[in-house]
Amino acid sequence: MSLRIYNTLSRALEDFSPLEPGHVRMYVCGITVYDLCHVGHARANIAFDVVQRWLKASGLRVTFVRNITDIEDKIIRRSVENGESVRSLTDRMIAEMYRDFDALGIERPTHDPRATDYVPQMLDIVRKLEAKGLAYRAEGGDVNYAVRRFPGYGKLSGKSLDELHAGERVAVLDGKEDPLDFVLWKPAKPHEPQDAQWDSDYGRGRPGWHIECSAMACALLGETFDIHGGGLDLTFPHHENEIAQSEGANGVPLAKLWMHNGFVNKDNEKMSKSLGNFDTIRDVLGKFDAETVRFFIVRTHYRSSLNYSDVHLDDARASLKRLYTALDLVAPAQAGIDWSAPHAARFKAAMDNDFGTPEAVAVLFELAADVNRSRSAEAAGQLKALGGVLGLLQGEPKAFLQAGAALDEASIAGLIAERAAAKAAKNFAEADRIRQQLLAQGIVLKDSAAGTTWEALQ
Repeated sequence: MSLRIYNTLSRALEDFSPLEPGHVRMYVCGITVYDLCHVGHARANIAFDVVQRWLKASGLRVTFVRNITDIEDKIIRRSVENGESVRSLTDRMIAEMYRDFDALGIERPTHDPRATDYVPQMLDIVRKLEAKGLAYRAEGGDVNYAVRRFPGYGKLSGKSLDELHAGERVAVLDGKEDPLDFVLWKPAKPHEPQDAQWDSDYGRGRPGWHIECSAMACALLGETFDIHGGGLDLTFPHHENEIAQSEGANGVPLAKLWMHNGFVNKDNEKMSKSLGNFDTIRDVLGKFDAETVRFFIVRTHYRSSLNYSDVHLDDARASLKRLYTALDLVAPAQAGIDWSAPHAARFKAAMDNDFGTPEAVAVLFELAADVNRSRSAEAAGQLKALGGVLGLLQGEPKAFLQAGAALDEASIAGLIAERAAAKAAKNFAEADRIRQQLLAQGIVLKDSAAGTTWEALQ
């Protein structure tokens, strides 16, 4: 069976073959770095981490670009609130993002471009669009994209311009020809930091959000590439606008295939910072180990909604323990994956069907049952190897299974004292290491003005 992927653009499963034989070029919209990442960000980035892992496991070379949005309205507002430069804020938040992503086993992309390094390329696209009559200069200094001048606008979201207008909540702003028109370049404002401004043919200012991804994707992957991915919430307007400006400028399709992961819901609402109903990855990792969080996300298909709660994470940890129990029972044999073997073949068929992780995880449980029954080192080796394709089951089984066991209180107190000393010395890396060491053993630290207390995970 060949790899089949659901294409948001065609609304159908399609047989996938890269434009360049043996080489997949993939772009995924990354994080706007003004705050800590939440569980919704974890879901999207784990989903596409699994995608690129499976492409590699299938023998393909992957050039994976995941951008970093380091200039945008929310970033500027936060930097002003904090009284720090945009660069200081974004450098700090990028480091925090990678701390979370590394903990979750999310592999680093081939390229992680920062938007601020690609402003000249953005301006090149704006000039092309203006020359083709697809962009216009508005009163007040904005350069806008003229949506009605681009045939096919709405093809990704599947809506006509009239339907999009019916759902439009933003009133026509001064200088806009149409409420759906979007900003390509914004003039500088007096209150904005100097490192949020660039010189251009259109005056001193900064790029709009949508133009950033078009510039980075085309610069690093070419004007047409294989896969463009992101969260379902980006389908409109962000990805629709990317198509309009990229294809309007270059005259060729931006991406062969569009992939979108489903929402994370909490209390039956999409988890998001704008709604204020989000849990940061950092908060969740204070209660659950990182592999449990990854397993919780992986066992649901990437296009399905994911219902988040501590109860679901508890269930995920209990399920993951069953797999690790099998690996603890029999030392896995060291061997590559034989894709013709029955379990591996079923795993492959599941993943080749639009990255069907629920069915692939079911194969892992079949193998665990086989290990428990047969005590086969070969079956245990296959379980560990197939788990590794999903970024799972690579830890020491006993360490995972014993996490949360009772520890000597004096030892815990000693580690808490060491952590306090590290924090006092501003050695935050060491303080974090001690916290993670205790967390791995099932001990959660809680800091307050009165000091640090701890409790054991149940």
